[in-house]
Amino acid sequence: MGIFSEFREFIARGSVIDLAVGVLIGGAFNKIVEGLVNLVVMPPIGLLTGGIDFADLQIVLKPDDPATAANELVAIQYGAFINIVIQFLIVAWVIFLLVKGVNTLRRNQAEAAPAAPTASEALLTEIRDLLKSRS
Repeated sequence: MGIFSEFREFIARGSVIDLAVGVLIGGAFNKIVEGLVNLVVMPPIGLLTGGIDFADLQIVLKPDDPATAANELVAIQYGAFINIVIQFLIVAWVIFLLVKGVNTLRRNQAEAAPAAPTASEALLTEIRDLLKSRS
């Protein structure tokens, strides 16, 4: 019974829930980036390169044999790999911008917040105020 209570405690921690939310949002963001690359970025690039669809670029190592029932095309699909690299670069750029924005916000908050007095400064301020009230 102890392992189940430990597991429940582990799941109830905020960091695990935050991680789960991050994974779900990351999966949805991946679909958006995939659509952006395949539907928005790659068509103009294909047009500039003479109508080439990068997703179809491949080096065929073993073509389909129409004489057999099994279609066993073996190919290196470097065009699909190019699409994946572009998707990665877009995701990396967006993450860089997010981290840069968060770091800027943190820096601004750190500069805006005055430093709290140390314990000795607070004690000296209290002593000063007591001495002022006596006179």
